[in-house]
Amino acid sequence: MAQYNYDESGNMSAYFLITFLALVLVPTTFLSMKPSRKSVDGCQCKPCIDQRKRVRSASSIFSKKTCFLVVGWSILGYFSYRVANAKLDNKIYDPFEILGLRAGVAEKEIKSHYKKLSKLYHPDKVKATANMTVEAIQNRFVEITKAYKSLTDETIRENLEKYGHPDGRQDITMGLALPKWIVESQNNIWVLGLYGLLFGGALPALVGRWWFGSRQKTKDGVNARSAAAFFKTLKEESTFDEVLGTFSKAYQWELSAKKAKVVPELDELEEQIAEKAGSKWKEVKRLCGEDAPRRKALILLYAHLLRLPIRSSTLQSDQTEILLQTPLLLSALLNISMSRNWLAPTLSVMRLHAYLTQALLPGPERQRFAQLPGIKIDDVSTLASQATDISDVVHALEQQQDSRVVDVKKALAKWGRAEIADAAFKVIGERVVTPSSIVFLVVKLRITPPPYKPVEAKELDADEIKRRIKFNDEKDDEFLTSRKEAEDLASDDVLPGWAHAPYWPGERKPSWWVVLADEKSNRVVVPPMRVTDIPLAQSGRERDYRSYKIQFQAPQNVGVFTWKVLLVSDTFVGEDSSRDITLRIEDVSTLPADEPSEDEISDPEEDTIAGQMAAMRGGAVKKSKGVEEESDDESSTDDDESSDSTSDSDSD
Repeated sequence: MAQYNYDESGNMSAYFLITFLALVLVPTTFLSMKPSRKSVDGCQCKPCIDQRKRVRSASSIFSKKTCFLVVGWSILGYFSYRVANAKLDNKIYDPFEILGLRAGVAEKEIKSHYKKLSKLYHPDKVKATANMTVEAIQNRFVEITKAYKSLTDETIRENLEKYGHPDGRQDITMGLALPKWIVESQNNIWVLGLYGLLFGGALPALVGRWWFGSRQKTKDGVNARSAAAFFKTLKEESTFDEVLGTFSKAYQWELSAKKAKVVPELDELEEQIAEKAGSKWKEVKRLCGEDAPRRKALILLYAHLLRLPIRSSTLQSDQTEILLQTPLLLSALLNISMSRNWLAPTLSVMRLHAYLTQALLPGPERQRFAQLPGIKIDDVSTLASQATDISDVVHALEQQQDSRVVDVKKALAKWGRAEIADAAFKVIGERVVTPSSIVFLVVKLRITPPPYKPVEAKELDADEIKRRIKFNDEKDDEFLTSRKEAEDLASDDVLPGWAHAPYWPGERKPSWWVVLADEKSNRVVVPPMRVTDIPLAQSGRERDYRSYKIQFQAPQNVGVFTWKVLLVSDTFVGEDSSRDITLRIEDVSTLPADEPSEDEISDPEEDTIAGQMAAMRGGAVKKSKGVEEESDDESSTDDDESSDSTSDSDSD
C-alpha cells in the first residue's frame, strides 16, 4: 500500500514552481526579443535622434513586460539555486557501492575485502581529526559492516536481489508538493479562507471584468459608445474641422475618470489655443461639446497641433496617452466612413493621421514646410515667401547660410513622398475587362526623396530594352497570379526606416493608403489598402519599385469609368500623389470580327505562365503564334508537294 507524506523541505513545490515559471517566461522572453530589421535607423536629424532616444529609454526601463521578466527570472533563479543545493534523501541503498565491489562477486571475495576494510576503518585504528569526527568514523564503519552482512546473509541477499532492499519488500512512499503546515488543523480556517477568496471572489471578478469589458469594445478595440457617436455624427459632407470634432467626442468614454480630472493649466492652454486658432477652435469646441473628458482631450490635442509647451508632468503624460491612442480611434472612424463609401471624410481621417504625427494644425498649404526640423510654424510666413516646394526652402536656407539646413538635408534624405510609377487594371488570362469579372488594380510605388526629380533612365540598346521588358512582364505575371497583396522585397531594396516625426511620442513607421476614388460622385470605389515598406528609388535598377494589388469585382454594366488612384500618406502632410486611371468594361459579343473571341481570350497561350498553370490543371490552352505559323508553313509545303506530284503525273 502506498503511503503519502507531505514535502517538509519544500523541494517538490519548488520543482513545480520552476516548471510553471519556465513555461511562461521562456516564450515571453523569446517574443520580446525583436529581430533586427533592415534600415530601421530612419531619419538622422538631431530632433528625431533625440526623440527616439527618449522613447526607447522610457519604454525599455519602465515597461511592464520588462519588470515582469526581471522579477520572474529572479524568482526562477532563486528556486533553481535552492533546488540545486538541496540534499536528496531518496538514494537507493547499494551495499556493493558501499564496499567498493562490483555486483555479483563471490562470497569469499566479499569476506576478504571486508577484512581489509576493517583494518583500515575500524574506530580503534582511525584517529579523529578536524575533518573526521569520532561519530563520523563510527558511522562509516557501521555502514561497511551493514553492507557486509547484507551480502553474506542469504535472506538479506535474496531480499536485495528480489526487492532491492535488505529488509525485503517496502511500502511505496509518495511525496506531495505541499508543505505540511497547509493541512494542519490549526491552519484550516486560513487556508479555506484563502481558497474562498481566490476562487469565490478574485476569479469571478476577473472573468466578469473580462467579459463585460469585451462586450463594451468593438472589433476595432474602441468603446462601443465611441463607435456609435462616430456613426451618428459623421456626415458625407463633413469638413476637416467637423471630422476632428467627431473624433474628439470619443474621449468621453475612452479617457478614464482619473485622467479626466481638470488641471489649472488647462485653462491657460485653452486661452493660448483660442488666441492662435481663432474661429476654428470655437467651431471644433462647439462640435465636441462641453463634457469634461472631451474638453481635456481636445485641449491637449490642439496644444500638440500648435506645439504649445506644457509645464505639468501630469498633463504631459495624459497628452502622450491620448496621442498614442489616436491611431486606434482614427482607424475605427475610418472604417465607419469607408463602410459608407464616402470619399471626402475618408480622406480627411487619413490626413488627420499626418497632421497629428507632424504636430501641425490644418491650414494653408505652405504650413507643411514646418515639418522640417528646426522650422517653426511662425517661420513659414517669413522663410522663403515665394517657395512652392520643399526644395525651394532648402535653397533659401543655403543662400541665407542658415545652420538649420544641415538637419533639413538629413531629414530629406529619407523623406516619405511616395511616387506612383504605374497603375493599371489587370485580369488574369484576359485581354479585356468584361462585366462582373474579377479585376486587380496593380500599382507600382517607390519613394523619391526631394527634390522629387524623376528617376533618370540610362540609355540602353534594343536588346537590353527587350530583355528588361520581358523580365518585368514575367515578374508582373508572377505577382498577379500569386495570393500576396504586396510583392516580395528584393535583397538590395532600401527602406526609409523610421519616419521624421520629432513631435510624435513614439517611433513612427511611414505608411500610405492606396485609394481608388470616383471624385465625380464623391465615392470610394473599393476599400482602400494600407501599404508599408515602399523602397527608395535607385537609378540604374531594372525594377526600382514595389507592386501592390487590390482585388475587386468589375461593374455589371458596359462603359468607361474614369477614376483616380490616390496615394495618401499617414505620416507627412502634403506628400500625397495621384494618377488618373480609366477602366473600360467591354461586351465581348460587340467586339469587331478581327478581335479575339471570348473563348480565345479566356484560354491563355501555352508559353505563358498562365498557360503553363492551366495545362498543369488540365485546362485548355492556345498554341503560341510561332507554332501556329510553323504549322501553317508545313501544311502549305505539303500542299505544294502534292500539287507538284499531281502535275507531273498529268504530264506523263
